[in-house]
Amino acid sequence: MRLPVLVLTMIIGAWVALAAPAQDGADPAVPPRPVVSEIIGGTSEEMRSYIGTVTARIEVNLGFPVSGTMASRAVNLGDTVTRGDAIAQLDPEVLEAGVWAARAGVVVADQQLNSASAVLERERTLVARGVESKTRQEEAERAFAAATARFEQAEATLARAEDTLNSTTLLAPIDGVITETLVEAGTTVSAGQPIVQLAGITDREVVVDLSETDLAQLPRKVEFGANLLAVPGARATVRLQSIDPVADRRTRTRRVHFSLTKPPAAFRIGALVRVLPPRNTIRLITVPTSAILTGPDGTSTVWVVTRPADIVHSVAVTADRTLGERTIIIAGLEVGQEIIIKGVHSLKDGQTVGLRVTK
Repeated sequence: MRLPVLVLTMIIGAWVALAAPAQDGADPAVPPRPVVSEIIGGTSEEMRSYIGTVTARIEVNLGFPVSGTMASRAVNLGDTVTRGDAIAQLDPEVLEAGVWAARAGVVVADQQLNSASAVLERERTLVARGVESKTRQEEAERAFAAATARFEQAEATLARAEDTLNSTTLLAPIDGVITETLVEAGTTVSAGQPIVQLAGITDREVVVDLSETDLAQLPRKVEFGANLLAVPGARATVRLQSIDPVADRRTRTRRVHFSLTKPPAAFRIGALVRVLPPRNTIRLITVPTSAILTGPDGTSTVWVVTRPADIVHSVAVTADRTLGERTIIIAGLEVGQEIIIKGVHSLKDGQTVGLRVTK
C-alpha cells in the first residue's frame, strides 16, 4: 500500500527538524542556569558602629633581674601605682652578704695599692740617688699598675653588688594599673620571671576586632566618636592609628587600634566602647575581589545583571584598596545593582541567565 505523497513529505520534514541541532547551541526546553550574585548595598558609615575595648597602649610584665625568694608583694589586682612605687621585694639576705664581701675586697685592694705606691716612691728616690738600678724601679711601676687595676676591679664589683641589692625592690617604671598578679609572696623566682602585669594609664586606646568586609569599608583619616556603654553621656574622640597586619587564626578578624584624644576619666581600661564613624562620610561600595575581571590592559570589569530581562553586561569599574576578600569600588557601580560573584570566567556579554542564588 502506497502512502500519499503529501503524508510522506510531512514525515520526512518532521524527521529532519528533530535531527537538526538547535540554533546557537541552546535548547529552548532548558532554562538558563542560575547565577551566584550579590546585590550591592553601599554602606552608609553613619549607620555603622563598632564595639571595642579601652586598653593601655603600653602593657608590660615586670620581674626582678636577679633570682631569689620574693618576701612580699605590695600590690594586688586592680591597684593603681605611680612611677617609682614599690611593687614587690626579694629577700635581700644573700645579696647583702655579697655586698659585704665586695666591700671587703675594696679594702684589701686599697691596702695593696697603698703598699705598691709606697714601694714605687722609695724605688724612685733610690734610683735618683744612684744607689738602686733602673730595673727595680720598672718592677715597682708594674706592681703599682697591677694594684691600681685590682682596686678599680674591686670598686666595680662593689658597685655591681650594690646595684643587685637595690634591684631586690621592684619599682613601677610608669604610672599604671595592675592588670594581673602572677607570683605570690614566698615563691622562689628566677631572673626575669614576670611578677605582675602593669598597664600604663597615661596613654590609652580603643581596640576593635573587625572582619575583612568591615575593614574595607572603614574610613581613614577622619575622627570617630567613642561612647561608653556603661556611662551614658561619656564621650571621647578617637582616630584610626593602626591595623594589625595579621588576622586572628580563629576568628579571621584583624585588630584595629584607635588613639584616644584627651579621654575623660570614665574611660578606664577594660571599659566597653561604641565607636561611631562621622555622619558626613561617603557611601562606600565593596564587592568580592573574585568578582572583578582584569583585562590585558589592566582595566577592571564586573558582570552586572539587568532584571527582569535577565541579561548580563560587562561594566568597567575603578577599584581602590583591597582588604582580604573584598575590594572597594569608587566608580562604575551603583547601590542596588546585581553583580555576578562566581563563574565570572564562563559568561558572555548579552548572555541570558537564570534566577539569582546566594553562595
